[in-house]
Formats: sequence, structure tokens, C-alpha cells
Amino acid sequence: MSLSVSDICEVFFNLEEKYNLNYQQIQGCYAWQLIRMYLYYDITRRTDTFGAPQQKSLSILDKIKSFAPFVKNSLLSNPFSGKYTRDILIFDHPRKVIFEGEFRDIYSYFLVDLIRDNYSFDVMESPYLNKHFTKKTDYIKYTDRIELGSYIYKKRNKLEFTASEKDLITDVKSELETIFNLDINLEWILTIHILNFQYDYKKYIELFKKRNPEMIFVVVAYENQAIVSAGKDLGIEVIELQHGTITDYHLGYSYPFKSRKNGEIAYFPDKILTFGDYWMNDRTSPISQKNIVPIGFPYFEAQSKDFMNIDSKSNQVLFISQGVIGKYLSKIAYDFACKMKDFHIIYKLHPGEYETWMENYPELVNDLDNFEVIDNSETPLYQLFAQSSYQVGAFSTAVYEGLMFNCKTFIIDVPGVEYLSDLINKGYVCRVTGVDDLINNLESFKAKDYDKDFFFKNLDKGLLESVINNG
Repeated sequence: MSLSVSDICEVFFNLEEKYNLNYQQIQGCYAWQLIRMYLYYDITRRTDTFGAPQQKSLSILDKIKSFAPFVKNSLLSNPFSGKYTRDILIFDHPRKVIFEGEFRDIYSYFLVDLIRDNYSFDVMESPYLNKHFTKKTDYIKYTDRIELGSYIYKKRNKLEFTASEKDLITDVKSELETIFNLDINLEWILTIHILNFQYDYKKYIELFKKRNPEMIFVVVAYENQAIVSAGKDLGIEVIELQHGTITDYHLGYSYPFKSRKNGEIAYFPDKILTFGDYWMNDRTSPISQKNIVPIGFPYFEAQSKDFMNIDSKSNQVLFISQGVIGKYLSKIAYDFACKMKDFHIIYKLHPGEYETWMENYPELVNDLDNFEVIDNSETPLYQLFAQSSYQVGAFSTAVYEGLMFNCKTFIIDVPGVEYLSDLINKGYVCRVTGVDDLINNLESFKAKDYDKDFFFKNLDKGLLESVINNG
């Protein structure tokens, strides 16, 4: 069974309106808000709307080996240790990349650079694949203590749903299973997320009372509802830093009016700082336009400047992979290379695909002279954009970055293409159904002009400082 992203989102929006789901409390919390994204990803995977992510999973041995560091970090980098206060707390993105010679979070590093001389702050870092990559400093604290405690709490506790809660769960479960023709263990999904929220919320209340910050910054708020909720309940302003594509069909951010007609979404941040004016509007956002602040994307600004004036190769085509569509896109790239011998094809893998691509994407293991696979981060992505005249992808944020380098852009018509419907409708990119359609449109498609700053503007320090000073 294959459904479009818009089909699935509309089901969610309709159920939210019918059952008032975003405002129903279960076990003392707004449980639907906790599971909304998880359930969406689960359904898109199980209905074959998206493929499974290709990132290597942690083995049992990996998890056993990582337990000792969790305990060590909980003791030596405990965010609760010490009696002091902080003006600002920053919860950064777990995944780090090498930038300026060290591992950094590309979405929040600039904030640290801006505030370090005038504000006291801590950066709260979660492990990525059970590891920490940044160089340890006095202001970096690990959240391992909270994550380890949450794991133990979930093992030791269970929930007893009330009769009315069970009725609601049964009704929603029945509708979801009927619509998607799936067995959905909704009670288990709710239990895990509620227990996790209960523990984390309590610990973050404790932490925030101890540090007494005036402001909290967080990357990926929809995966950190306990942080958002604890901060807002204590009257601390919670601000999210954009980390990727935001569209009307991204359930981390999209709450059409019928989904939120009864007021505030409790676990949504107070403000969002975006890469540019393009990304959000109050049509589907539960916060007002004045709280959507386009401050820019400093990482793109810094990394792209060395490549903006590179001459592109007229016959180079860059394919941008993503785990959930990689199996399909890799076949198109291979077929294209076979049919277009005069073109040089570069297939850029997502970091999550580096370790598994040879077994997952057999078409990429070939001896074609005009085909190159990039399975590392040593070659800058922006250099590849600058050198390429064309890019082909699905709905990665990298597609927008390629547009900044004037790449003629082709979007493969796969589930998720709805994320880029605005770009397609405005004529900035061309949607193609397969390799033959791509070949037919390669030269004939002429993109409409667009304002690059609309997507990624340079850092507006004045605007960012006003957010911090007036928070």
C-alpha cells in the first residue's frame, strides 16, 4: 500500500479536528503531541510511502559497549553538578560535522560565538549514536544522565489508562488501522512516549530551576517536548533554531487551523529562528508571524563563500541521496549514466548511508567511467554544487542549497515531493517521473528567477541580538 505524504497528513489533520487530539490530556500530558511525528514516520514506512532509513543500526554489542560511557558521562559531565546560574541554555543538535577544524553543530555554533562575551551559558549535548564528538569544554554538559535515567524509569514503570483514556485510544486506533490497513499498537506507542516525557519533564524542571536561565534555545523542538514544556511552564522563553526543511506537510511544524482551533499548541516553542523569509508562515504555524524570525543560516554563509565563484562543468549532474528514497534514486542515477555517456554523474550519499550503501544500493557498485560515488564528508558538498550544472534529488534541504549555486534542479516524483510543491509550482525546479523524463527535460527546462536570500540569508546579527536582548 503506497500513499502520498499529503494523504497521510490529511488523515492526521482530520483526526485531530474530530477528536480534538492536540488538546486531549492522557496521563497528565498532551500525549498526541508527543507521538505525532513518531506515528507519522511509522505509518509512512509501513505503507511503503518512504523506505526505511539506510543508517546503520546499533548492534546489541554496540549498545553494551556504550553503557559504560553513559554511566561515566552521567557522573563526570552531569548537567546538575555545581551551584551556579546561567543566562542562556542551548540544547544543540546531536549530529556534529567537522567545521573549522573541529566537530560542531552547524545550527547553533554561531549562537555560542555571539553570546560568549556577554552572557553566561551552557550547551546541553545529547549523544549521537551513543557517542559524543565535540571537544569538551567547561560550557558543554552532557544529557547522558537524563537519558540514562529515562531508560531506567521506562523499565521500572508502567501506565494504567483510565476508562475514558482507553475509549479515546481505541477510537483513534480503530480509525488509523481502518484507513491504513495496518495493526497499530497505539497503547504501547503512547506508553513509551508518555513515560519518557514524565521523567524528562521532571528532570528539566529541576535543571531549569537550578540554572534559572532567562532563555532556552533548542534544535529540533518536536523531539524535545519535555524541554519546551518545562521551560514554558516556568515562564522561560523557548526558541527553536531551524535545522532543515519546513513545509506545510512537515508534522513537526504544520498545524492547520482545524488542528489547533482551540488555542495554543502546548509543546511548541515560543519563537523559531529561520534561515530566511521563505520557510514558515502563520497559515499552518501555531505561532504568529512576528515570532517567526528570519535571522539567516551562518553555516551556509561561511561554507559557501569559497565556492560561489567556481565555474560549473556543463556536463556534471549531482544526485543528492536520502536514506528513505535512496534505493529508487540510485537506480535512476545508474540508468541515467548508462544512457547519457557524455555526462559525468556524481552520486552524493547522505552521511547515514556511508557504511551501508554497497549492500543497499547495488547499482552504485559499477564500473562505469562516468559515474562517481561520494561516500565521505571530506569533499565539501558546496564544492560539488558549485562544480555541477544540474542537481537531482527528492526533498532534502540540500536541494535548496543547490539552488543557491544556480544548479538546474530536477525533483523526482516520489512520495514526499509535496514538500517541494511550492518550488515546483513557482517554476524554480522541475518535477520528473523517471529517467526518461529527466533526460527529456534536461536542456529544455528553464527555471524561473528566484531571490536567493529568500531561502538562506546572511546572518542578521542585529536581529538576533534584538531577540536575545528583548527575550
